[in-house]
Amino acid sequence: MTEWNIQSRAHACTECGAAFADQQPYHTLLFDDKADFRRSDICQACWQKQYSEGARDRKGFVSYWQGVYHAPPPPTEAIKKETAESLLRKLIELNDPRYIPAGYILAVMLERKRLLKVKEQLQREGQRIFIYEHPATGDVFTVVDPALRLDQLEEVQRDVAALLEHGLAPTAPPADAPPVNEPTTAEPAAPAPDSPPLPDGTSPHPAELPSDH
Repeated sequence: MTEWNIQSRAHACTECGAAFADQQPYHTLLFDDKADFRRSDICQACWQKQYSEGARDRKGFVSYWQGVYHAPPPPTEAIKKETAESLLRKLIELNDPRYIPAGYILAVMLERKRLLKVKEQLQREGQRIFIYEHPATGDVFTVVDPALRLDQLEEVQRDVAALLEHGLAPTAPPADAPPVNEPTTAEPAAPAPDSPPLPDGTSPHPAELPSDH
């Protein structure tokens, strides 16, 4: 299983169901359910009643922090240009282990730009896992550390640059998909050109591995 995901901030208390008001403080708990990490957003009243006293091991959560709820803005037209954040969201949604190194580099880039903030580091089955929060939206990103070596870093940076430039490749059709009927009078199709290389002199902003969180 690929242990990375995005969990959006709730719009209501997980315990009592009361909707959060704009600028209302809330408490976020992170539980390790073995199959996945589970987020729970709690209002102040439920926090005081059920969670404020006692050690975290007795309450069952592995991480905790406080936040302030911001009501979502009205919908606007989607941004067309691919950004590091939108690409990271797509890679996590795709949930393909091949993109774990690229997702990690994107998360480090966003952390440096202060668009993501590390909330917790956890160890699970020998892997280091970072819990990031997006301060503006409250979304929680679970990102696996692929433990990249220095000799692997340059190649992953090139991959990230190509993804930012060209986006994700279209998904191939299933193997059992029916063949597409081709016109009998058509000229033989020329082979598709390779993906264009990155322009000379351009490279992604160097994303060194974080030395310490």
